[in-house]
Amino acid sequence: QVQLVESGGGLVQAGGSLRLSCAVSGRTFSSYAMGWFRQAPGKEREAVAGTSWSAGSVYYADSVKGRFTISGDPAKNTVYLRMNSLKPEDTAVYYCTAGPKGSKYNYWGQGTQVTVSS
Repeated sequence: QVQLVESGGGLVQAGGSLRLSCAVSGRTFSSYAMGWFRQAPGKEREAVAGTSWSAGSVYYADSVKGRFTISGDPAKNTVYLRMNSLKPEDTAVYYCTAGPKGSKYNYWGQGTQVTVSS
């Protein structure tokens, strides 16, 4: 069983940066496709970034391209989402997710709140 625990959310001013962490237990994260989703109040959950860890397999939503970066640290079995140049519209609960490569995400973390003030 895979467990995902997010951390690193908080309140930041527009233009600032945050790094979200997703601690993975139960499996090595690189054996799964990993992703980050977010859900703002009154809106549907949307994909932000994802990767299956092979060359050319990274996805970013158009709204975050050039500002967000997904990465992983094998020594800590942790996946990160680095978020730069944050905007108020980035305010949401951010979720880490994992799943078999080439299939649907089927493991989700509890979420971490990111609030960007203008």
